[in-house]
Amino acid sequence: MPAGGSIAGTPCCRLAASHQPTARTARYPTDVTDAQWAELDPLLPDPACLAGRGGRWEKHCRRVIVDAILYVVDNGIKWRALPADFPPWPTVYKRFALWERVGASQRLLDALRDRVRLAEGRVAAPSAAVMDSQSVRAAETVGRATRGWDGGKKVAGRKRHIVVDTIGLLVAVLVTPASTQDRVAARSLLRRMRDSAGRRVALVWADGGYTGSLIGWARKTLRLVVEIVQRPALPYFTVLPRRWVVERTLAWITGHRRCVRDYERLPHHHEAMVRWAMIRITTRRLTQPQ
Repeated sequence: MPAGGSIAGTPCCRLAASHQPTARTARYPTDVTDAQWAELDPLLPDPACLAGRGGRWEKHCRRVIVDAILYVVDNGIKWRALPADFPPWPTVYKRFALWERVGASQRLLDALRDRVRLAEGRVAAPSAAVMDSQSVRAAETVGRATRGWDGGKKVAGRKRHIVVDTIGLLVAVLVTPASTQDRVAARSLLRRMRDSAGRRVALVWADGGYTGSLIGWARKTLRLVVEIVQRPALPYFTVLPRRWVVERTLAWITGHRRCVRDYERLPHHHEAMVRWAMIRITTRRLTQPQ
């Protein structure tokens, strides 16, 4: 769909016959292009009615739902503040929550990452990765039970732990209270990485916050080498080998306003926001002209 074009009455997705396309003109930078939608559409889960679980046909075009989710992620607005040319906000939020409940965002991310790697002449499954964490302030919507205080960064809120491949594409994300130590959260994070990237990953680079028993645990339990990249004692800034890749990805994520702070009541919804931010980045990278 070209920018400024209308999607009303057009076959905007593979399930177009199952709903009533919404009359809306593409006008936002976050609206997916035809090429991006061609990658995303087949990866979304089928509706319950097609899977034999009952329910009604979907009323609103899935492409418009995805546009609305990406609009929230990039602009950082409240769900209730969605522009009127999107479907009603409860519809968009319920679809977002439903897709997250069945793991759709992670499957989207995994498939798109593999396609980008293949397009760049790499093996689909990475053999090495980089991990790091970032503490972000929490809004008043974040409950006390899932927030904490990061004494090192002087941040009250949550901490997102991520693993990326060697070109910076997200493999796994885990959200914890900001008080959680990196080496503690890394055990759950590395298990998630195994589920997403398979067993081909043999080496993970990390910073000094991951020293200690984690290295031996990873080698014994996951047959994984965790290599610490130490910061040199220099009086000036320098780019750190390998670590700059994951730090750049954290900057990409923070470029989406919904991810600047943590506004989500549920930690796994913030994880979903991070994944959708990277889905947007990955689809753009996959479909951009070479």
